[in-house]
Amino acid sequence: MIVYGTSLSPFARKVLTFIGEKGLTTEHNPVRPQDPLPEFRATSPLGKVPGFADGGYKLADSSAICHYLERKYPAPALFPASAEELGRMVWFEEFSDTVLTPTAGRVFFQLRVRPMLLKQEPDMAVVDLALTKEIPPLFDYLEKEIDGPFLVGGRLSFADIAIHCIFVNLKLAGHPVDAKRWPRLGEYIAGLLARPAFARVRDPQAA
Repeated sequence: MIVYGTSLSPFARKVLTFIGEKGLTTEHNPVRPQDPLPEFRATSPLGKVPGFADGGYKLADSSAICHYLERKYPAPALFPASAEELGRMVWFEEFSDTVLTPTAGRVFFQLRVRPMLLKQEPDMAVVDLALTKEIPPLFDYLEKEIDGPFLVGGRLSFADIAIHCIFVNLKLAGHPVDAKRWPRLGEYIAGLLARPAFARVRDPQAA
């Protein structure tokens, strides 16, 4: 298996963590979005990360890749068996992909991507708006939904893997979750990041 995409992408991190929790091994090529590498573009025709190859099988999109991996490598199960718990898992993964990551990701983009990769000054108005107005309601929602170390069925699932990814980026941007304001969320994220499969996900040159 090969995963294409820098682990600074929450979506590539999701796939790499999922693979680690499955006990599988993969080659990790930390390309950036739109990299012209032919092998990467063969897996991701739109140039988005991650791209994925399992032998001759190629696939893009983090959700699609993890669904494929769960079906092909069912043990240990990271998707719950019951319809209700599966629905809850799908919801939190969708919440992460379409609401939480785009919103919180603005902080990481402004504070890390623009100055480090684009050599531009960050737009601090965007950062302030995200931190003071846009992100807190999302964290408030998670604080109410968390009741223990995992979101679904009392065990680790794809939901937890999806949710945690953007919190790594926020920490790298100097804005980790405020555990005093959101104690359940803070404890939940700390517990996930302490898991070996979560902690070891990083680009090879940063290992």
